[in-house]
Amino acid sequence: MNLLFIPALLVGLIIGYFITKFLENKKDDKKLSEASQKAKRIVKEAHKEAEGIKKDKILQAKEKFIELKAEHEKVISSREKKISDAEKRTRDKESQISSELNKSKQINQNLEKKLSENESLKDTLTTKTEKLAIILNKKEKELETISNLTAEEAKIQLLESLKEKAKTDAMSHIQETIEEAKLTAQQEAKKIIINTIQRIGTEEAVENCVSVFNIENDDVKGRIIGREGRNIRAIEAATGVEIIVDDTPEAIILSCFDSVRREVARLSLHKLVTDGRIHPARIEEVVRKTQKKIEEEIVEVGKRTVIDLGIHGLHPELIRQVGRMKYRSSYGQNLLQHSREVAKLCGVMASELGLNPKLAKRAGLLHDIGKVPDTETEVPHAILGMQWAEKHGEKAEVCNAIGAHHDEIEMTSLLSPIVQVCDAISGARPGARRQVLDSYIQRLKDLEAIAFGFQGVKKAYAIQAGRELRVIVESERVSDEKAAALSFEISQKIQTDMTYPGQVKITVIRETRAINIAK
Repeated sequence: MNLLFIPALLVGLIIGYFITKFLENKKDDKKLSEASQKAKRIVKEAHKEAEGIKKDKILQAKEKFIELKAEHEKVISSREKKISDAEKRTRDKESQISSELNKSKQINQNLEKKLSENESLKDTLTTKTEKLAIILNKKEKELETISNLTAEEAKIQLLESLKEKAKTDAMSHIQETIEEAKLTAQQEAKKIIINTIQRIGTEEAVENCVSVFNIENDDVKGRIIGREGRNIRAIEAATGVEIIVDDTPEAIILSCFDSVRREVARLSLHKLVTDGRIHPARIEEVVRKTQKKIEEEIVEVGKRTVIDLGIHGLHPELIRQVGRMKYRSSYGQNLLQHSREVAKLCGVMASELGLNPKLAKRAGLLHDIGKVPDTETEVPHAILGMQWAEKHGEKAEVCNAIGAHHDEIEMTSLLSPIVQVCDAISGARPGARRQVLDSYIQRLKDLEAIAFGFQGVKKAYAIQAGRELRVIVESERVSDEKAAALSFEISQKIQTDMTYPGQVKITVIRETRAINIAK
């Protein structure tokens, strides 16, 4: 019983195991089917998502392609435009070159034609020359036979007769010139004297001997005059300046030939009027202080001048005289500025000539110190300046240059002519010395008016203080040859119609312009 039960149990167990496995397989199949369905759903969703991504990418690619295509079309259009512009420029240049070639061909043809004409003329002239030579030989022989003279003897006689005639003509011409000079010499002398008086006469006397002291109101005039005129007498006695109080509103005139004393009087009056205390004792005190201040300023100006010019070792008294030149003018030109200018010119000229520029500057600065003496003297300023320079230990070359710059003494060194020339240059340059402004402006206007009187003149400018006339002509109406002739005609017109010092340079400018625009 028990033995039968065991196999049955085993069979049951086996069957149960298989049944269990079967049931498990059923469950796995179910899971597999669910997983398969899920996988199919995922794959389907992935396909849908991929399709959407694909469509987006295709759209993006199309948009990018359209953008690239538009840019490419722009590049192509710009290149085509550049190519068309280049082709246009090339065509223009080709047409220009072809026109130039045609002109060149025409010129060559004209030249060849002229050459052929010249050759034919040359042949004709050669033939005629030969014929003339034969005729001349015959005539010479006939003349020799008639006159019983050879050609050489005839030449000698002819030359003698021509010499006598030339001497006679020359003597008559010289006589006429002398007579004309005698007639015009007096007129020229008068003209020179009038010009001199006009330049340095009344205007110079007024300008260089008078200063104007401006006041706020006319009540100050009474205080300056003082009781019974004691204040004005005290000022005149202390300064040596004549004080003129007249009806001129708000002004007092200070008159004195010495500009230093005039400056002392002007500054003293300014201090007195500003302070308000005007009486003889106060006047003397203020004048003393002002004189001391002016002397200090004179020395300071002299020191600055020699330092600026690089001059060393100058005696203190000479430095003071250099400073005094600030308050002196000559022909309307400030003496200190003139001396500084001469010193610089002398330095440059000496350097060019290989001489000592520092010594030349020294002589140029000191050449007019004789014009600022403390007391009046009859000695010429050049000699007086030379004596001062010798007294204060200047070198012999410098002293000679000072004394000889107006030919009072003989020149013994190369510095002397340099100082003389530079002094003349500084005094003669445009604007250095005074002339009447109205006549100067009128002369410039007359110069320009003469130029405008000729045909083809477009513009005319008088420059360099009337020493140059610059004329601009129209290139269409005036050729190069005519421009040269125009310059000569204008110069002749100025010579005959105007009176002027020095020379006037006439410059005629003919300008042509060719303008093109590159795009």
